[in-house]
Amino acid sequence: MKLRDIISIVEGTLVTSNADLDMDIPCACGADLMSDVLTHAKAGALLLTGLVNPQVIRTAEMADIAAIVFVRGKYPPPETIALAEEKGIPLVAAKYTMFEMCGRLFEAGMSSCDVSR
Repeated sequence: MKLRDIISIVEGTLVTSNADLDMDIPCACGADLMSDVLTHAKAGALLLTGLVNPQVIRTAEMADIAAIVFVRGKYPPPETIALAEEKGIPLVAAKYTMFEMCGRLFEAGMSSCDVSR
């Protein structure tokens, strides 16, 4: 699924300025525990999370996450945005809960990227 479609589905706002909206993202995972991201996400995945600190970007870089959607109306602070732009990881902010955003994406055809499946 293209990043531009993901943003539309979750009714999100692009936070970073360096995003390739035509980027293909094959799967998604939702987690607030970064240890779960490191153990369960596939490379190239979309991460949905409520955490907005810079550690999320560092974890995403280690796990080769393609883009991050912040849930529940959370908006990342400037240091998180700056690090994401430096690392080339697009950030999206959206108002819905993680449950609803995962459901919206699943209904639109996005698959889970949980490696334990």
